[in-house]
Amino acid sequence: MREILNRKPRAEVEFWTDFKYYKNVTRLTTEIGVAWGEEASHRNTPYIRVRRIPAGKFHRYANWKLKDYFIHFGLTLKDIILGNILGFFGFLMGLVTAFCRLVKKSSRPNVIFLKGGYVCLPVGIMAKLFKIPYIIHESDVVAGLANRILMKKAAKVAFGMPIPDDLQAQHPNYVWTGIPVGPEFKSVSPSKQLELKKAFSFNPDKPLVVVTGGSQGSENLNEATRAILPELLKFTSVGLVAGRKHYENMVDLKQYENWDHASLESNFRMWEFNTTMNELMGAADIIVSRAGATTIAELASLKKAVILVPFAPLPGGHQVKNAERLAAVDAISVVKDYDMVQDPTILLDEIRHLIRSPRLRANMADKLHEEARSDSARRLAEIILGEV
Repeated sequence: MREILNRKPRAEVEFWTDFKYYKNVTRLTTEIGVAWGEEASHRNTPYIRVRRIPAGKFHRYANWKLKDYFIHFGLTLKDIILGNILGFFGFLMGLVTAFCRLVKKSSRPNVIFLKGGYVCLPVGIMAKLFKIPYIIHESDVVAGLANRILMKKAAKVAFGMPIPDDLQAQHPNYVWTGIPVGPEFKSVSPSKQLELKKAFSFNPDKPLVVVTGGSQGSENLNEATRAILPELLKFTSVGLVAGRKHYENMVDLKQYENWDHASLESNFRMWEFNTTMNELMGAADIIVSRAGATTIAELASLKKAVILVPFAPLPGGHQVKNAERLAAVDAISVVKDYDMVQDPTILLDEIRHLIRSPRLRANMADKLHEEARSDSARRLAEIILGEV
């Protein structure tokens, strides 16, 4: 949005989101421009208007049996059935809402940008009905269900990952734009990396491994770190971002976080979530992470040696395929989640191997950095505004 408003300061932008993320989106758009809520009236000045739209989400996990939903989510059979019913009606309500907003020709947008996911499906269907051009952005190697349904009629399909030549030849409207990331995600010099280590109270003379499962965290990554932490601390510093969802289950690891006044003695720190993730990851020598497309784009921009632990059960196995594509060009190292859960020392051995191989780490970081596209936001803005 920043790039669009930079190019077209008078542009009017509406951001449609589901009820769950409405407040967060409103806060974020306020940082970009002037965000108006549902009650806002039309103005003669440019604005970003945030509007709620109902949507229905269906939880689909590859190769999961019914018992797996109970184990991972603590759901009852009633929860699963009711959730799917509510998801279906949420989808129908989304269709009705999108129809009502787009049916009046004078208020239709010039173009609709769909970032994938269940919220986009009813909007895309109504865009097709009213012949409104829409553009899709698919971050992962494997397109999600909503995008697969909508791709055929899209004016352009932008991909976060490079497009194979044969696929590009079949679909001239496919374009590789990369994934826009914040300008704060950029590679740092060796001297800056040492400064960042000191800023987080780590020993600048020791390598630093940062483990993160994202803002919500990853139970499997957390538990694997718990199992191997005593051995890890023998040869490296460790920063663990446990995540908002799982932090309380990991507070016992605070026993390893020993301080002498303002000095960290143990070379271990744990956060629920770190608001300066770009700086924490900039300080790292190795980053252990899940394999979501946006996370990979951020890591590529940071130019870091990365161990990806993809979560295989996600729809389409997209995290596994994201990781496999990068592993095929030696840009990252991969540890399988199932193997790590069965034997956390597999992760320990991979970290130790990379710590002992600085040249390998540098080569991996260089190759991963080649995947970053610094012009992603510009390219997407050009496509949305019809400049290319």
